[in-house]
Amino acid sequence: MGQQSFSDSEFSQNKKVTRREQFLKKVDQIIPWEILMKPIRQHYPGTEIDLQTTGLEIILRIYLMQQWYGLSDSAMEDSLYDIVVMRQFARIDQDEIPDEATFL
Repeated sequence: MGQQSFSDSEFSQNKKVTRREQFLKKVDQIIPWEILMKPIRQHYPGTEIDLQTTGLEIILRIYLMQQWYGLSDSAMEDSLYDIVVMRQFARIDQDEIPDEATFL
């Protein structure tokens, strides 16, 4: 993630830690990301999805949030624009949010 946007800066001033933020921080610490990505990389060497544009770990993080929160592809895209904590978990900036077609 690069420079903070105005909304990210405003969010960082927020004193209340939400349940969503607590959950995503805890999960981020618990999940062994490299171990999960290893078998996925074997099936997606970079030809089917563009790993240079949207990293595999980012897509995995977004997919997991979709499952946890029961979000469709379009709802996930909207959530990434609206909810700073979800962008932070996905490790993307607001200008890097993939469109819903990428989640397919």
